Amino acid sequence: MHYLGETISLVVAFSWTITALCSEVASKRLGALQLNVIRMLLSLCLLGGTLWIFTGSPIPQYTNAETWIWLLLSGLVGYVFGDYCLFNSYILIGSRFGQLFMTLAPPTAAFASWIMLGERLHLQAWIGMVVTLTGIGMSVLSKGNKESHHKVALKLPLKGVLFGIGAGVGQGLGLVLSKLGMNYYKTGVPAGMDAVDDLLPFASTFIRAIAGSLGFLCIMALQKEFHTLPVALRDGKGMKAAIGATLTGPFIGVSLSLMAVQYTEAGIASTLMALTPVLIIWPAHILFKQEVKPLEIVGAIISVIGASLFFL
Repeated sequence: MHYLGETISLVVAFSWTITALCSEVASKRLGALQLNVIRMLLSLCLLGGTLWIFTGSPIPQYTNAETWIWLLLSGLVGYVFGDYCLFNSYILIGSRFGQLFMTLAPPTAAFASWIMLGERLHLQAWIGMVVTLTGIGMSVLSKGNKESHHKVALKLPLKGVLFGIGAGVGQGLGLVLSKLGMNYYKTGVPAGMDAVDDLLPFASTFIRAIAGSLGFLCIMALQKEFHTLPVALRDGKGMKAAIGATLTGPFIGVSLSLMAVQYTEAGIASTLMALTPVLIIWPAHILFKQEVKPLEIVGAIISVIGASLFFL
């Protein structure tokens, strides 16, 4: 089939759009912390089951200390910090703007790779950073009024914007830490273990999810909010949205994204999968009755173009 990889990549972008919409509903009904705990535990079950079916063990095999250290750290940064910020941003500014700030992940990953891995930052990457920030600025800034004496002003709650920035930064840094962990993981897998090697990203995600689960449970313990978990579990609509977010995100989304890069170039696949901030505009308008201004649409498109410059 022609363009199979490109088609799968677009399906991934739609899948992550559904994830964002479901997460907004679930975050507002269950709470950001409660949703993260439920989502992480569901992810562990799904990923562990997948590993068990294909490798014979629900626990990642042939790992070493360095693998666990870097992947657990990645889970703390990407999930506990990044996703906590992301789902709180959904509550305050909605999934449409929350996903817009996720375009900060590629610049963050590029910058972190430059510092931590010694990877070069080409001119195109710097241009991508400027374009991404320009697109975000066009979407979230407006002309100031006479009373404020400012030429520009935020049209979103500052706390929501900070959560959005934290989500993008956490995602990007978490990806780099994951890359470090997976590099160590690959060195420990014996030759000929194709099943283990093919499912290495799933096994790595499983380790990250362990850190995420423990991190969110610790936060829940510190905030003395365990009593809210049974209440959340009894919320039928919230739980349906949480299950939808888990299935279409860390499970189906990850699976199809890995499949996509097998059938097309990674740069093309990554660019198509980064279309979520644009794809989410129309359904967010329909489902949540959000007013969408032309400048916000243009800003979202520009931010996605900026993010794509890191992949092409």
